[in-house]
Amino acid sequence: MVKGFRRLGCGLLLGVSLMAIAACSSSSGNRSGTGESVEFWTMQLQPKFTDYFNDLITAFEAENAEETVRWVDVPWSAMESKILTAVSARTAPDVVNLNPNFASQLASRNAWLVLDDRLTPELRDRYLPKIWQANQIGGQTFGIPWYLTTRISFYNQDLFTQAGITNPPSTYAELAQVAQQVKERTGKYAFFVTFVPGDSNEVLESMVQMGVTLVNEDGSAGFDTPEGLAAFQYWVDLYQAELLPPEVLTQGHSHGIELYQAGETAIVNTSPEFINTIQQNAPQIAQVSVPASQITGDTGKKNVAVMNLVIPKDSDDPEAAFNFALFVTNTENQLAFAEAANVLPSTAEAVEQYIAKLATNAATDSLSLARKISAEQLADAEILIPAQENLTTLQKLIYENLQAAMLGQKTVPQAVADAAAAWNAL
Repeated sequence: MVKGFRRLGCGLLLGVSLMAIAACSSSSGNRSGTGESVEFWTMQLQPKFTDYFNDLITAFEAENAEETVRWVDVPWSAMESKILTAVSARTAPDVVNLNPNFASQLASRNAWLVLDDRLTPELRDRYLPKIWQANQIGGQTFGIPWYLTTRISFYNQDLFTQAGITNPPSTYAELAQVAQQVKERTGKYAFFVTFVPGDSNEVLESMVQMGVTLVNEDGSAGFDTPEGLAAFQYWVDLYQAELLPPEVLTQGHSHGIELYQAGETAIVNTSPEFINTIQQNAPQIAQVSVPASQITGDTGKKNVAVMNLVIPKDSDDPEAAFNFALFVTNTENQLAFAEAANVLPSTAEAVEQYIAKLATNAATDSLSLARKISAEQLADAEILIPAQENLTTLQKLIYENLQAAMLGQKTVPQAVADAAAAWNAL
């Protein structure tokens, strides 16, 4: 049964703004309970995982005889507009699958149920602590962690052997040395990373891993510092020494995948499942591809992408919604979904069990080894770029000024200063 539509003074448009969310959230009207089922929205998980969720819901309803769950799967591209509209109209579902970056924008506008009063220390301690922090804003918890992914590196063992390299680089400092050695001895490039605004955040994340604060607590630019200068200089030096493909200024992350599959680069940063892709697209490269940990800086930080569950504050039955969210994300169900979807769980116990299962095949199976490495990284993994307004603008300002320095149009100090001044002027 679809939740009833309630007309409010806050006008509804598909492209409703966050300002409208805030206005609706402050409305004095209360939504009356309808006694309906728990409505659960996910992002593009049908039809591949239809059986999994039908079984999950059946199990929950068997344990909670008075509750029923209505599952609605929303296309990835439509979720943000649909949930914005639903929250503004106060017709939102009871449990929603989002990423913390987007969810936190609405959390700051009082759209979600604050969960701290409902969470015992025992419940909170189920989850990885750094992952839990991704679901907090202003010291309040607005979501429950669900499934995770982390990048790893794959390296071409043949190119490494030709270059006389025995161990894959684990830090950006080591990566620069490997880049020089690969270029000198093979004529090829060690890796590809894009500086195209609007594409990957990998360069921004590398700066955080190098110890850079992108944005200060007061919202001002945090990268106009010695650490920021060093990070800019690192990428400028690599480019000007011709240790990066020239297309890094014009091509996106997908071009880097193509270069690796063609045997033109020695390292690629991607997901563990990439091994399946190259086995199909470039079997000869797959045979010499070896998984390794994600490259990081002196901080040791590693990137993780998080998906969570949030409960709209106007849920008809917040208690049932909270219980269902905990059920979906408990250790048993997280482990089952991780195995079905090739993602990582977010409870400490599920991660431990997942790694142990993968270890049995890691010695003979490249995919199991890649997933095991990915899971083991969770101890050091966190969201490197927390949710913030104008993130795409920040990326654009940094990337465009980095490009100018790489092309010799600006000095590195000028590029950093210009990027910081433009950000502060917003």
